[in-house]
Amino acid sequence: MGCRTTMPKRQMLRIVRTSERVQIDLTGKLAGRGAYLHDRRECWERGIQGGLAHALKTDLSVDDRARLKDFMNTLPQDAELDESK
Repeated sequence: MGCRTTMPKRQMLRIVRTSERVQIDLTGKLAGRGAYLHDRRECWERGIQGGLAHALKTDLSVDDRARLKDFMNTLPQDAELDESK
């Protein structure tokens, strides 16, 4: 959804819309509507800008965006991944 590159679900991070909020599902087992993003900051930036809300069929609240951005800031950027190869 962020960069439109396909990968197996197990290699991606799941974000789920529950009845209470939007949250990161590290187990991949939470009930609710889910969407998948790569573990790269650039993909998350694109997703948070609009694609994620559309995929989850909801509007992201200010708290949801803040929580997702906090998690996003812990992820590597594409350049950091290239250097480690």
